[in-house]
Amino acid sequence: MLKKEGEVRIPAGCAIAAMISRKGEKFTGEDIIRSIAVMHDRSNGLGGGFAAYGIYPDYKDFYAFHIFYDDHDCLRNCEAYLAEHFEIESAGRIPTRKVDTIESPHLIWRYFVKPKSYKVAMHKGMTDDEYIVRCVTAINATIDGAFVFSSGKNMGCFKANGFPEEVGDFYMLENYKGYSWTCHGRFPTNTPGWWGGAHPMSIRDLTVIHNGEISSYDANRRNVEQFGYKCTLMTDTEVMTYLCDMLMRKHHLPKETVAHIMTAPTWEQINNMEPDKKAYYTALRTVYPGALVNGPFSIIVGYTGGLMALNDRLKLRSLMAAEKDDMVYFASEESAIRVICPDPDKVWSVGGGEPVIVNVERSDI
Repeated sequence: MLKKEGEVRIPAGCAIAAMISRKGEKFTGEDIIRSIAVMHDRSNGLGGGFAAYGIYPDYKDFYAFHIFYDDHDCLRNCEAYLAEHFEIESAGRIPTRKVDTIESPHLIWRYFVKPKSYKVAMHKGMTDDEYIVRCVTAINATIDGAFVFSSGKNMGCFKANGFPEEVGDFYMLENYKGYSWTCHGRFPTNTPGWWGGAHPMSIRDLTVIHNGEISSYDANRRNVEQFGYKCTLMTDTEVMTYLCDMLMRKHHLPKETVAHIMTAPTWEQINNMEPDKKAYYTALRTVYPGALVNGPFSIIVGYTGGLMALNDRLKLRSLMAAEKDDMVYFASEESAIRVICPDPDKVWSVGGGEPVIVNVERSDI
């Protein structure tokens, strides 16, 4: 039975954790489940989820669509859309096991697809990635009862209502091997708990897990919607996902620059900087005023080949990091790292507005 508000310790709401091998070595989801389980009391059972990278090597050239359906009519409507726009290599249910605390209201399906080349060619300058974003947006906005919650290559999101360790058990994540894993335990404050609203939020291969609350949501939403995104979930994590995708993919900005845009210093701080640094941050705040993110937050951004961890500029949410050999770990609490890495080479607290970016050293992932 879910505990009621006031019966659960909430030190800062939500739990996030991640781990990645710099060498690209693969490991199952068992350790990340153990890590997030330590922070059980930071969530309330209204959302848990995981993102895993490198898990579909046999289909690494295909986009893996994970989709929730309310019923078979929704499934048929969505599959008609998929057949019109994509070459479908494989389709079927995502394997799950019975977990007493999780009862799915959805059909959970997986498709490996490629955009039909002539469809992409109909739009001047269109890339496959942009086509994917537009199609996912169209499905989620127009096909009632269908929701694409993962759409990247050689990766996948797995999420549900429940505590995260239960969600990991439900999706049998011990059967998947990836070089990078992120996970989230949710304590929703402004939106209801439902399967699609659980983290990670994703578009293509980009995923975001988030602890905190974004007071600049409306300005950030208006900004991304100018570039074709639709915030159908009306949550701050969704808008941060689209913000990262816009800056990284559409505007081709380095990840460190993206972090500096989202957590830019105050004008008072900028005015007191050395000339070169002052010019840099003045340009970022002038060109991207709608991408400045205000409010307490810690986020971990996953993408093919790497992770980026970031705190708000005042560090109002906890986020710890550690290293051991080629492994890098992140979590809301140090205890969640030490349960799977008892003797790290280095442990530190991620600084406010100072991104920690970890990239895999090999390109054949």
